[in-house]
Amino acid sequence: MPEERSLEGKTLLLVDGSSYLYRAYHAMPDLRGPEGGPTGALYGMINMLRRMRKEVTAEYSACVFDAKGKTFRDDWYPEYKANRPSMPEDLARQIEPIHVAVRALGWPLLMIDRVEADDVIGTLCTEAEKLGMNVVVSTGDKDLAQLVSNRVTLVNTMTNETLDRDGVVAKFGVPPERIIDYLSLIGDTVDNVPGVEKCGPKTAVKWLTQYESLDGIVEHASEIKGAVGENLRRALDFLPMARKLVTVERHCDLTGHIVSIEESLPSLPESREELREVFTRHGFKTWLREVEIADAVEGPETYVPPALSVDHERHYETVQTWEQLDAWLDRSNAAELTSFDTETTSLDPMIAQIVGLSLSVEAGRAAYVPLAHRGPDAPVQLPRDEVLAKLKPWLESADHKKVGQHLKYDEQVLANYGIEMRGVEHDTLLESYVLESHRTHDMDSLALRHLGVKTIKYEEVAGKGAQQIGFDEVALDKAAEYAAEDADITLRLHQALYPQVAAEKSLDHVYREIEVPTSRVLRKMERTGVLIDAEKLRQQSSEIATRLIELEGKAYELAGGEFNLGSPKQIGQIFFEKLELPVIKKTPSGAPSTDEEVLQKLAEDYPLPKILLEHRGLSKLKSTYTDKLPRMVNPHTGRVHTNYAQAVAVTGRLASNDPNLQNIPVRTGEGRRIREAFIAPLGHKLVSADYSQIELRIMAHISGDESLLRAFSQGEDIHRATASEIFSVTPLEVSSDQRRVAKVINFGLIYGMSAFGLASNLGITRDAAKIYIDRYFARYPGVARYMDETRLSAKAKGYVETVFGRRLWLPEINGGNGPRRQAAERAAINAPMQGTAADLIKLSMIAVQNWIEDSKIGTRMIMQVHDELILEVPDAELSEVRKRLPELMCGVAALKVPLVAEVGAGLNWEEAH
Repeated sequence: MPEERSLEGKTLLLVDGSSYLYRAYHAMPDLRGPEGGPTGALYGMINMLRRMRKEVTAEYSACVFDAKGKTFRDDWYPEYKANRPSMPEDLARQIEPIHVAVRALGWPLLMIDRVEADDVIGTLCTEAEKLGMNVVVSTGDKDLAQLVSNRVTLVNTMTNETLDRDGVVAKFGVPPERIIDYLSLIGDTVDNVPGVEKCGPKTAVKWLTQYESLDGIVEHASEIKGAVGENLRRALDFLPMARKLVTVERHCDLTGHIVSIEESLPSLPESREELREVFTRHGFKTWLREVEIADAVEGPETYVPPALSVDHERHYETVQTWEQLDAWLDRSNAAELTSFDTETTSLDPMIAQIVGLSLSVEAGRAAYVPLAHRGPDAPVQLPRDEVLAKLKPWLESADHKKVGQHLKYDEQVLANYGIEMRGVEHDTLLESYVLESHRTHDMDSLALRHLGVKTIKYEEVAGKGAQQIGFDEVALDKAAEYAAEDADITLRLHQALYPQVAAEKSLDHVYREIEVPTSRVLRKMERTGVLIDAEKLRQQSSEIATRLIELEGKAYELAGGEFNLGSPKQIGQIFFEKLELPVIKKTPSGAPSTDEEVLQKLAEDYPLPKILLEHRGLSKLKSTYTDKLPRMVNPHTGRVHTNYAQAVAVTGRLASNDPNLQNIPVRTGEGRRIREAFIAPLGHKLVSADYSQIELRIMAHISGDESLLRAFSQGEDIHRATASEIFSVTPLEVSSDQRRVAKVINFGLIYGMSAFGLASNLGITRDAAKIYIDRYFARYPGVARYMDETRLSAKAKGYVETVFGRRLWLPEINGGNGPRRQAAERAAINAPMQGTAADLIKLSMIAVQNWIEDSKIGTRMIMQVHDELILEVPDAELSEVRKRLPELMCGVAALKVPLVAEVGAGLNWEEAH
């Protein structure tokens, strides 16, 4: 191909179409078009290609397929791919429609006789690297890991896996340049390439680590002992051919197919007219409706997707004079939106000190203001306190809009200096979370995924592990480039992400009305912290220690000698060899398991497993809470300050960490006693407000089942009502045991519990459990209908939605192995309920915080634990808070059934709950 110019830093996106063809075919349900023809693989390919365009910003792209017939490898080795079955007829019928759709979507399509798709991709990667381009290869083929380099990254859309150099090492145990050797050793059954018999991945990695390369292994083959050594020596004659077969060709002749990357592979807009024809012919009604709406709004011209960000020239400035700072402050004051970031001394925002600030107001242009560097270059810096004083009016101005990546952290850090940041308009972390809750949301991943930009990693400037230095010690030139890039990339990410959020009304609502306001509430809660009785916890810790010693003694007595209570191996020997307890299940290696589930089962009949369970539970309580919490009291505030991670759970739930206050067990006396150590200050009470049976109420709303709706609307005991339906008795005749069964079914089914799970939970036969479930669905047909429709919708779309429009992605609903796919199907049923519950509690937090601020009262929200809010309330405000809390929480949404919030108060959390 002729030399190309000006492609430095551009991105080439290559999709391994042949890899995804089969995956789409096997992953999708048996969809049929209007004429009865198969359309599942076609639907999956269109969906995947559209997602790739959203996820990876690329100026150039191609979708590459294998051509029919033999390839040059068949000339080398006639048995190549000899075991591969012929393409299923239903898939073969979809190949031509897929090619039509690929071109209509704006993808250049490559398919070259006698050359495999892998080799076309390898050749294009090599050419692109020579031109200074970045390459993203979308594939599910492990062979292509050999192409990974500093400029080439693999992504697997089906599993949401991204492999850079470190990723290849983490996954395979060897770097990209050793993948060919690795594959030669283990062989490839799909392509019928024999490797060394009985040499699996672990053995291959071991040999390559020891001997560095395949050549090194061959050279030392005589030294390798055992049967596997014999197998290696028998394979020596074929290994050169194996290596040749698994090596991706990087210098194929593409003449006649590609003039140049620049001329032949530009990313093109979708053709609305051609897509309308594809969607109509194959019955893709939702996509067809999108095209028709676009026609009505914009006219029938070719559809051009929103412009995607491209890499820009970088103009980064290090601000070391007042004149420079004034110029950047003027730019920020005049800008519609400014990207802002801090560099600090700690990940804990309560103790972090500012090392520097970065700003950006236009893509490609940013500044870093060093304030507290103490590196060996001893840089000239403006005084931190004076700079912060100068920036304070702008930082605290609600009129000057800011964007950042996880700005809650930066707000907390600024609060350490008495600055109350306002004007937080956007957060790229939350934009990404709303768009794709199942993906990673760190800036480096987002930049690669959406901008095709490989950012500077923190470890690259500060080092790794024990050798890592603080950011204040990093040389200023490196620190400035890293920090300025953060602000620049954040602005560009916002420009790429927010248009996608804004384009969907429901997503924009979740982002603007739920996630962004929630972040502000969380920042206040984290800042406030919670008061604990450290002495009470220390006393509990001492008591638990005494109890642990007692339990150890009992365990030794029952086992007939001392052993390590934390050693699965020793426990297994005592259980299954010495005491001859029954084996419940085995580990993947074939050994009898001693995990929590096994102990629970054995504890029903044997004393030693029961003692071990109690010992494990108490040990965890002691190490996680009674020992740890007193050490986590902030010396300046006298309180414990958790961090609420907002962009972690796919369902929208918050996660508490450092310390985790959402996971304190409440079913044991010891766990409840820990809650007693969370106390109200003098003259205050703790108030707990908890949604009642929220997920069951949401199930009634979403399913529209008449019986469920009626039970909740009439204020009935839902478990008694369910028992009445299942056992065909009046509510008054329901026994306590029948109510217990109904409660297990009510909660179990919304979590996808099977007849086997229900039988195990209730201690009944599987046949009896199936009868209960059948009766349940017969009495609640709306629930059964909801479950069936949700599974089908989830498989077709790849996601489900909450009542408020939050998308809950299920990447394994059409992929992965059987158990993982089944888990995704169960999640599809439950996620809309968990997600809606998460939305409701966030809306409640926003409403309660707004009321607190508008009323100018002294009450403070201090914790959120799933469906529960905990507030610290002055005694004089207790009556009003107890009255208003349930009104606010139940008024945030109008469901088909009434919301109920139960409120309690006390001197400590346990008393209030």
